[in-house]
Amino acid sequence: MISALVIGIVIGVLGRLVVPGRQRIGILWTILIGIVAAFIGTGIVAGLDVADTDGVDWVEWLIQIAVAALGVAALSKVKVRH
Repeated sequence: MISALVIGIVIGVLGRLVVPGRQRIGILWTILIGIVAAFIGTGIVAGLDVADTDGVDWVEWLIQIAVAALGVAALSKVKVRH
């Protein structure tokens, strides 16, 4: 569970770095999006049946970061409206 949180934090920060421009969300939202994206990305990879690799699973990381970037961009747009 702790490793999932740490990975979620890393995924959230990387996802935020991928999104161009300034995001108007706080670090706690970024971490939360990263944690959720890590779980969703793991589910997507398991569904595609590419989750079983030796060493670092780059496909899983890329999908998780992409999901986090989408989450950061979406939340940033929602936050700007208010």
